[in-house]
Amino acid sequence: MATRKPVPVHNLKVSRNGKVKKRSVFWRMRRVLYVATLALVVGASGLVYVLTQIDLPVDPRVASTQDQTSFICAADVQVNCNSSNAMAQVHDVEDRVLVDYEQIPDVLRQAVVAAEDRDFFDHGGVDPLGIARAALADIRNSGVRQGGSTITQQYVKQEYLTSEQTINRKIKEAVMAIKLEQQISKEEILTRYLNTVYFGRGAYGVQAASRAWFKHDISALDAGEAAFLAGLLRNPNSADPYRGPDSLREAERRRRVVLEAMWEEGYLTEDEKDLHLAVPIDPEDPSVDERDRFIKPPPKVSVLGDVKGAAWGSEYFAEHVRLWLMRQYGQDVVLRGGLRVYTTIDLGMQKHAYDAVTQTLDREGDPAGALVAIDDEGRVRAMMGGTDFANRPLNLTTGTGRPTGSTFKGFALAHALREGYSVQSILPSPMSTEFTEVECTRGGDPWKVRGGPGGSSSLVTATKNSINTTYAELVVRLGPDAVRQTAVDMGVKGMADQDAPCAMVLGSQNSTVLDLAAGYSTFANEGIAKDPVVVTRVEFPDGRVDNFEAEEREVLTPVQAARATHAFRQVIDGGTGSAASIGRPAAGKTGTTQKNADAWFVGYTPTLTAAVWIGYPDAQLPMDDVHGVKVQGGNLPAEVWQKFMSKATEGTEVVEFPEISAQELAEGEVLDSSRGKTSYVAEGNTAGDTGGNIDPSQTTTPPAAPPPSAPTPSPTPTTEAQAPPSTEAPPPTSEAPPATEPDPPPDPPAPPEDAAGT
Repeated sequence: MATRKPVPVHNLKVSRNGKVKKRSVFWRMRRVLYVATLALVVGASGLVYVLTQIDLPVDPRVASTQDQTSFICAADVQVNCNSSNAMAQVHDVEDRVLVDYEQIPDVLRQAVVAAEDRDFFDHGGVDPLGIARAALADIRNSGVRQGGSTITQQYVKQEYLTSEQTINRKIKEAVMAIKLEQQISKEEILTRYLNTVYFGRGAYGVQAASRAWFKHDISALDAGEAAFLAGLLRNPNSADPYRGPDSLREAERRRRVVLEAMWEEGYLTEDEKDLHLAVPIDPEDPSVDERDRFIKPPPKVSVLGDVKGAAWGSEYFAEHVRLWLMRQYGQDVVLRGGLRVYTTIDLGMQKHAYDAVTQTLDREGDPAGALVAIDDEGRVRAMMGGTDFANRPLNLTTGTGRPTGSTFKGFALAHALREGYSVQSILPSPMSTEFTEVECTRGGDPWKVRGGPGGSSSLVTATKNSINTTYAELVVRLGPDAVRQTAVDMGVKGMADQDAPCAMVLGSQNSTVLDLAAGYSTFANEGIAKDPVVVTRVEFPDGRVDNFEAEEREVLTPVQAARATHAFRQVIDGGTGSAASIGRPAAGKTGTTQKNADAWFVGYTPTLTAAVWIGYPDAQLPMDDVHGVKVQGGNLPAEVWQKFMSKATEGTEVVEFPEISAQELAEGEVLDSSRGKTSYVAEGNTAGDTGGNIDPSQTTTPPAAPPPSAPTPSPTPTTEAQAPPSTEAPPPTSEAPPATEPDPPPDPPAPPEDAAGT
């Protein structure tokens, strides 16, 4: 029989008639209640203190301040950046037209409130329910229609604070939002917000935005146009239909989300919503006359003034810097703060980059080219992002990127070395193979890969000749997720949020030119990854100075990086990238994607890394006949790289890569114990670069012909059908190289890259 737990004596009391009973629950919980009350008092006191310590800035309408232009200078200017020596300047005089609350049409106010802050007219500056609603939608992955920040908080952040993600800034933002709502009306807050927020295309404020996107005054906005503008508030640059199919889809999605929100709030009927959704956004829609397009073409206006070096494409770099400054300091500081900005661009190298691209791709109908160069301090020295900024401001070196082709094999090699494997490890290199591992099939058919000489190849040979089947075997053994993480660690930041299929090693995933240059610069920097910087110093009118250097982290040891560099040097010294030779120590990797739609060359000297991309920006179009050749990483991109690097290093001291001994090169574990390591430091050419022409499920590269019984160097350039077999030595029985390594057989001439590319 269960017994009742005795009640402590101090929780008992005796009544007048002598009966014993328990004290009330409040008596028993008195200590807890005391502590809770004390905490509440302390918390309230702290909140009052914070409220009294954070002052709201002066109303900008009555502040006696002078707006100041900010100047951006190239690397040749080290002090006193000003109007006479700046390469660009930014201001807002021409980009903003202030409007009153009465001038803002109801439909635009409704669209903005529905999209950004549905309870705007009810809360006191901070909306706990909105924060909870956004968090819940995020947890459910249901697509957040509005963020947790109110319109008041957004206005406070962009006008008075920076965009730094810290608790202190968040507290200030919330407190200032509450105080602001106590001082001015909701109508005034909404008006200020819509007069200052950035809508893309250089337009600040709704009046400028209406003109930039629709070529008319805000008074003429309809609900569909208002919904489009409201959808731009979070990230305007990614929703311009003129920037390609991805941006078009994003623009359509945002307009739909805002129109549905307006319908849910009762601002539109369902028929009105459907009517506006039926208006096509696609600027290429043949059913719509050019004059009647929903979104008008981008205005041919630069917010950068007359940019020095514009004839060499420097406007793309200046705009990249402007956007970076906006993220770092906020638009108000950048446009009116009188900043002196010292950047990393070398205008001489910029001209060499422009010339290298435009002198190679110099015919009508040619694809576009892009180039980024980064020095050994992580400073971006050249950024050739396009040739016509006024009409096509899309920077080809940044954005969402393009498939990498076989340049990604370099990161698989890096991960193998990072894990302690030898660069001379031998793996199978069959003409074709298939894999059934789940990370390769993703629940579908086996992953089929073609493009190998037959037999076996070391990682050096597989890199030199970009052998698909060897690298497919490598990524399966290492794991695609781990390989992707090494790429991210080395600087390919854009791949952090991408899928990691096995086909990634052959170039299925996207990267920007800037990211690939950063990733390969880690090899040049002896294993130290340095996040690229475009600004070295920012000076403020009050004397404050912010300095910036590349953030560094060790990803590979110097010896591991030297082993990788040894393999990449073979690519230029007789491999698929021989057209990139510049007569001084250099290393690199070629890359070509499915149907020759993208072609890459990424290479480096000890002090300078450059990445080159060639392709058609608006679509994945085959480059089967450009100047009479099928474009692959080893021809036109390698030629562009060679022209640029020859000029960029001209007259400079020849710097050698760090020496690595044969013993250091051979050290490491074997990947396949049945094959061991090669006894050769560098092997002859084999199947050619058949790297990037892949589909996530199956490659389309035709296999090489069956190899002859013994390797024989060919006196003439080999083709894929004639490719000789691997010239690897028979696999030793142990990891150690022979006591006396035989001389490697002579390299036959490098074969032309086939459609699969490099």
